[in-house]
Formats: sequence, structure tokens, C-alpha cells
Amino acid sequence: MNKNGRWQLTGAACVIGSLMAGSGHVAAQAAPDSKPFPSQAIRIIVPFTPGAINDTLARRIGQKLSENIKQPVVVENRPGGGATIGTDFVAKAPADGYTLLQVSSAHAVNPSLVKLPYDSTKSFDFITLAASAPLILLANASVPAKTLPELVALAKAKPGTLSYSSTGNGASAHLMGELLKSMAGIDVLHVPYKGAAQAMTDMVSGQVQFTFTSYTAAVSYIKSGRARPLAVTGTQRIAALPDVPTIAEAGYPGYDATAWWGYAAPAGTPPATLDTLNKELVKVLRDPALKAGFAEEGVQIVDSTPQDMAAYLQKEMTLWGKVVKDGNIKAD
Repeated sequence: MNKNGRWQLTGAACVIGSLMAGSGHVAAQAAPDSKPFPSQAIRIIVPFTPGAINDTLARRIGQKLSENIKQPVVVENRPGGGATIGTDFVAKAPADGYTLLQVSSAHAVNPSLVKLPYDSTKSFDFITLAASAPLILLANASVPAKTLPELVALAKAKPGTLSYSSTGNGASAHLMGELLKSMAGIDVLHVPYKGAAQAMTDMVSGQVQFTFTSYTAAVSYIKSGRARPLAVTGTQRIAALPDVPTIAEAGYPGYDATAWWGYAAPAGTPPATLDTLNKELVKVLRDPALKAGFAEEGVQIVDSTPQDMAAYLQKEMTLWGKVVKDGNIKAD
């Protein structure tokens, strides 16, 4: 990512009824006798349940987008099937630019886990990447390891005895754990849960020894001393935890795993409409206040061209496809 916040490839969530009413139009190319785009409300489909970063991201971006384009932007949750239900809804929606999908890193994993009713690449026209966030490798405070190398050494000394929690098979935390297992050559047990709250509760209570979670979910436990951050999964340290190294810095070069989000439209959306959507979303994503607000939550706001988003998705599909195959991971 360059200094302008634009994504560069350098290697390896209640229907929410928030209508920001307004009037007017954004200039865009339009066919004769047709209304310029956008001339009505835009829906952003979030294929997850309400809460956490999925909702927060869509709501804040949607509100700012509405202010800019002078049209309502509605954020709608369509959860289920590990994000496939909402994603399929958008894949089959009219390709007119008025129904968008908030894509997440799950979009890159699902092709390797389940049979999909859509094609993860061909069924969509990609618009822009929007945000990325590393997870925190968080250990129970009673674990006798204050660094990642010490955790790895402990795992190697007692193979199969340490365990880590996730929100389910194929979830980000699960895959990040499998990637670490592969790179560090350790034998640790994955314990899947049906929700983030229980996965965190059992880690803090010591039922499992560590987990991978967002900064916002981890911060209260870190401040209370009930859990210890050992490493960050991305390629850069996060501002909120400047003394916590990345997994790559801690001895595993090349480890790069982040949660990420972007926006897409149904395949066949007119090029001029896609161009308008990209320009308007990039304008929102470059807003300093938006960037600053998310930075405090451990989330980095980015933007990209449609081509760079498509290329990034392909890279992620390759990475996680290999992790799923090598770990013989099956969906819940």
C-alpha cells in the first residue's frame, strides 16, 4: 500500500434500516433518455449477522457514500451459509449498480470449502478493496509463554497438548492457526465454536490456550491482564499495539494473513456504472476522518482499482485453497 492508501500487490456483518435521505445526482455517463447513475437508493448486502466489523464498516461507508451521492444507501444483512446466502443473492440481482456486495476474506476461502451456487470470480464485477485488519494471536495469561517463539517451543515440547479456539471450521482464526502450524511445524489442537463470544470466553478461562481475534475483541482482555498478545498476523504492526511484533518478525518470514473487505456488483454491470461506483467509494475511503476512526480499532482503510481487487482475490484464493487442502479442512 502506498502513501495515498491505495492497495498495491507486493506478495503473499437485522436488516439495518439506516436510510440517509437526500436528493440530487452524481454526474455519470448515461444512455440517451435514461437517468444518470445513481438516481435511486443503493443497497449494500452484508452476508453476515449484525455486529462486529462487518456491520460497522458497511454502515460508516454507506453513510458517507449517501452523503456524497445524495441518494439513500441501505445496509442489509443476509447471513447464513458462511456468507454464501447473501453472496448468492447479489450474484443473482439485477446488474444495474443498485445492489452491491460487501465482500470479505470468506469469499476467498469458500470455493475451497463448499460447493457454491455461484462463481466467486465470474459472477461478480469487482469495484474496490476497502479495508484490511490483522488478527491478534492472543494467549491466556496463564500460558508460560510471553512471545511467539516461546509458544512454539512449548508446543514442540508437548505435542498435541496446546489448543486454540475459532468461530468454526474454515473461519479466519482456524485458517490462520493452520497456516502457523504448517510454517512452525507444530502440533496444536483446533477447537471450533459456534460464535466468537464462547471462543474468547474459553480462551480467557483457560479451556484453550490461545486464539486469533480482532483488536477490538482483544483489547479489554489485554488491558485487564487476562490475556497476552503474542503477535500480529499481518505484515505490519498495528498502531494500538506497537510493541507486539508480526508473526513474520517473530521468526516466520512470509506469514501474511489478514481479514479484508471490499465491494462488488453482479457481473454484467455497465462499465460506466462501475467506474462511478469506484470513484465514489474511493472518495469515501480516502476520507481522513474515516481512516482515523477505523485506525483506532485496528482496521486500515484502503482502496484499489477493480483490477487490483480481482488480482488480490485470486492471490487469496490460492493461499487459502492450499491451507484448506493441506490441513484437510472441512466446513461445519
